[in-house]
Amino acid sequence: GQYRSPSWNRSPKPPCRPGFSQNFYTVIVSRDVLHGQSILKVKFEDCQHSREVGFVSSDPNFSVRADGSVYAEQEVANLSVPVQFMVTARGLHDPHIWETTVKLALAGHPPSIPLTQVMKEYIFGNTGQAHYHFSFWETQPRVIKFPRKHQRSSSANGLRRQKRDWVIPPINVPENSRGPFPQMLVRIRSDQDQDIGIRYSITGAGADQPPSDIYNIDPVHGKMYVTRPLDREERASYHLRAHAVDMNGNQVENPIDLYIYVIDMNDNRPEFQNQVYNGSVAEGSKPGSSVMQVTANDSDDYTTANGMVRYRILSQTPHSPIPNMFTINSETGDIVTVAAGLDREKVSQYTIIVQATDMEGNLNFGLSNTATALISITDINDNPPELTVRTFSGEVPENKVNVVVTNLTVVDRDQPHSPNWNAVYRIVSGDPSGHFTIRTNPITNEGMVTVVKPVDFEMNRAFMLTVVVSNQAHLASGIQSSLQSTAGVTISVQDVNEPPVFPVNPKLIRFEEGVPAGTTLTVFAAQDPDHFIHQTVRYSKLSDPANWLRINRTNGQITTMALLDRESMYVKNNVYEATFLAFDNGSPQASGTGTLQIYLIDVNDNAPVLMPREAQVCERARPGSRVNITASDADADPNVGPFVFELPSFPTSVRRNWTISRLSGDYAQLRLKIPYLEAGVYDIPVIVSDSGNPPLSNRSVIRIKVCPCDENGDCSATGAVAAAGLGTGAIILVCVEKERQAKPLLIDPEDDVRDNILKYDEEGGGEEDQDYDLSQLQQPESLDHIINKPAGVRRVDERPVIAESQYPVRPSLPHPGDIGEFINDGLRAADNDPTAPPYDSLLVFDYEGSGSTAGSVSSLNSTSSGDQDYDYLNDWGPRFKKLADLYGGGDDD
Repeated sequence: GQYRSPSWNRSPKPPCRPGFSQNFYTVIVSRDVLHGQSILKVKFEDCQHSREVGFVSSDPNFSVRADGSVYAEQEVANLSVPVQFMVTARGLHDPHIWETTVKLALAGHPPSIPLTQVMKEYIFGNTGQAHYHFSFWETQPRVIKFPRKHQRSSSANGLRRQKRDWVIPPINVPENSRGPFPQMLVRIRSDQDQDIGIRYSITGAGADQPPSDIYNIDPVHGKMYVTRPLDREERASYHLRAHAVDMNGNQVENPIDLYIYVIDMNDNRPEFQNQVYNGSVAEGSKPGSSVMQVTANDSDDYTTANGMVRYRILSQTPHSPIPNMFTINSETGDIVTVAAGLDREKVSQYTIIVQATDMEGNLNFGLSNTATALISITDINDNPPELTVRTFSGEVPENKVNVVVTNLTVVDRDQPHSPNWNAVYRIVSGDPSGHFTIRTNPITNEGMVTVVKPVDFEMNRAFMLTVVVSNQAHLASGIQSSLQSTAGVTISVQDVNEPPVFPVNPKLIRFEEGVPAGTTLTVFAAQDPDHFIHQTVRYSKLSDPANWLRINRTNGQITTMALLDRESMYVKNNVYEATFLAFDNGSPQASGTGTLQIYLIDVNDNAPVLMPREAQVCERARPGSRVNITASDADADPNVGPFVFELPSFPTSVRRNWTISRLSGDYAQLRLKIPYLEAGVYDIPVIVSDSGNPPLSNRSVIRIKVCPCDENGDCSATGAVAAAGLGTGAIILVCVEKERQAKPLLIDPEDDVRDNILKYDEEGGGEEDQDYDLSQLQQPESLDHIINKPAGVRRVDERPVIAESQYPVRPSLPHPGDIGEFINDGLRAADNDPTAPPYDSLLVFDYEGSGSTAGSVSSLNSTSSGDQDYDYLNDWGPRFKKLADLYGGGDDD
């Protein structure tokens, strides 16, 4: 009876898939089949029992009824060769399509039957050969047993059985079979199964290895089954090994190799790589010119007709000039021109529908797909430009430039806005001095005749030009230039009142910045070109961005109204530019514009400013306890760097804790001088001087956060919190804070303005206090370390190597009335101090007198972050009245 797979190797029932039960039907038809008689019935599984399906045959000689019965429309007695056609099932209410193939052969002409319809049985004997038998349409294959062959051995043991071996040809299984499953493939037998009990098994990928359970075998009868449909595109072959053992598990036969090949079915349509292809070919191309290539891939076996794709053109739009302007190579998909007559000016693009069909292009059995090929016809310059008229005319006022006199119109049928269409105009005669040019309008392609050099009515009253037009690209081979590419242009010159002209425009003068108001700079006068008419010229200011200048209305004299500042935002590259207007009294009135450029020579009027203003260092002297500093100066060379950086002598803790060393002309390095400095925020005063003559100095403060650092020299997290916790108001002046804590003070040391005034001793007496010892400006020849420097007045950046003068020490609790006397004592000590100015020119703060030209000190910022009460400055005497007014005003600050 029929073998039923045991439960241990029974595969789960696969999910239902709608479609034909078989992909291929083969039927042998007798000659007496009459018209209308059913030949076979194709079985279709809809899985829903409610799907309405209609059947269609690809062969008009055969039809399919609603129940799947295939019948002949006429007698088939004339069938001399097998007939193959396709039956298509199509859902009536959905777009799905299913297909199967039917092959008919007359009795007496055996067809080539797919191996799905053939049962095979292999019996292995001692010959080492396997014989197989084909059985058409049989449910039970016949068993062929091989007779045992014996040979006499030379040994005394008598007969000896020859060594057995299994030799099995490849097993072919079609893909997409619909079962029923499990479906028997072959039966494997050992010729010893009559003598002893045999157990069969198979191993390998597809059996006991992934993908598992595709194949199994009846261990008793040796029938091998496939358990589900195969997909060749997923896996095309399997290699298994069959084993035969006795009931004790001992090997009876040597394992044999089973090779299973999945036979391809035409179940994949060709798929184009793109749904739309874009190609191009030049107009006027000869037949056979390559256009483009389309490519379709078929997942079926390319070595069989199932995967062999062929191409053809279904349609061409438009049909001009003929319906078949292109052809396609059926095997490669290359599209080429097949006829002449491509003209972009008539048809600029063709739409080609291309079909790809497998089964070597057999439209009856093959599967097809389509794609669209868009073929653009590219332009060549086969149409020369043509001027619309033979003569153009226009007029131009004298002395005007960049004025369009007239427009030349042209017609060109080539691709707009391409080199084949763009017009190029040339003046070939009538303008020897080059007064005119012709520019092409990029939008309209018109030629704009433009004045580029002023014309003079007194010299030329009219011009007669000859112009020629051509394309930006050369004409295509064989195309002749048109006679309409040449035209004449008549231009009339109009007499006008000519404006006054500045002889030198722009006019450049040089002046040192800072000249006082009322200074005469130059005379900027214009001339009237209308020599035969007496006219008066007047002047006015047109543009003066900083409002520095004034012009005399009658003679054009330029004078200043304010200081000229080279560092002003209105000065670009040291040049200040103003424009002036000169106009006559003609009718109509004419005016000309002149530009005055003032090159401002730099003077040293800007002190350098320290950079950066904030930094962070480690509390212990290490590579992380140094800061690179520089300065910025608004002046120009040589009034900028190299800069000189110094620490003030007071407070003494500044020089005791910090030191500055020069890195280069513009850079210096500020670093800790002591091994350890307590974490906190310190404001370090630094004096920076430029290289001007005389130099300018500025006292700046750099705020340094000192914090504990890790081994990499970076401020640790706790150190940053500790330093930041001091607050911006807790400014530490790098002085002996612990000593001050032991002394009672009238005010907080942070707010002690007297401290700053008394200890810094920096500024000197101002312009009205000029009682300096000028010998200090001379080179100290007695110092060996600068003995080789050239003689003369110079900046002394080195501190003289002599004993310092003793300055009066401020009492710990000074009375406010003693401040003036204390300052006078400090002034007298500074005047007699050889280490004082000009080595350090910012020592003594004092009242500078009413005639001082120095700027206000109101821009100086307090280093304290909180609001302070400066009213106590009123008690310090008349010398501090100015500070009291500045800082004691409360809301008037």
